[in-house]
Amino acid sequence: QLEQEIIGVIDFVIDTMKVFGFNDYKIDLSTRPPKSIGTDEIWSQATSALKNALESKGMSYGINEGEGAFYGPKIDIMVKDALGRPWQCATIQCDFALPERFDLTYISADGKKERPVMLHRVILGSMERFMGTLIEHYAGAFPVWLAPVQAAIIPITDRSHDYADNIFRQLQNEDIRVEVDKRNEKLQYKIRESEMNKIPYMLIIGDKEKEAGTVSVRARKEGDIGAVKIEEFIARVKKEIKNKCS
Repeated sequence: QLEQEIIGVIDFVIDTMKVFGFNDYKIDLSTRPPKSIGTDEIWSQATSALKNALESKGMSYGINEGEGAFYGPKIDIMVKDALGRPWQCATIQCDFALPERFDLTYISADGKKERPVMLHRVILGSMERFMGTLIEHYAGAFPVWLAPVQAAIIPITDRSHDYADNIFRQLQNEDIRVEVDKRNEKLQYKIRESEMNKIPYMLIIGDKEKEAGTVSVRARKEGDIGAVKIEEFIARVKKEIKNKCS
């Protein structure tokens, strides 16, 4: 049962990492240190369960001899960013100490009391470190679903401010994270700043767009898409968010 539980946690970790765009990993198995608790038998069983779980998933791994915690062996899963650098995130840790400390038992199939092995499941690691890893991986150019600002509305002149506010409200009502740039700056300056901030979409609005009821869309990846109805743009963004497109 321990091996199956470990496999389940590995699947959970890998599925979670794939959502965030990580598909390359470095995996280490850390074994019994010189000072530890627990019997040779239980250490051997737990270490074998971790090894078998990794091998059953076809995952290559390194072994850190003697680098486990004093209370049990562990698997460390490090994600690799876009430059191939490993970052510590997930840990699957066997724990022999806490079941003893809390006097945890269960009744086995033969009716005897047995001591369970506890599994610690760390999926992302610390949130601050994981956010740093994401920033490094995407170089700040987050996919639409993760981007702090998903669209920037840039009115060309003051005459378009009312229309920009209307578009802003429509996007907000659809839970799209949006900002309006009404600063008295040149259009190219505002476009360049949005590009530097790596905002996925810019919506350029002028007299022509206001009259036609459209927005001129400029995508971070594709460049100028052209004039589209706001309903079409909303549908596009919501589809990307739903599918977690990168």
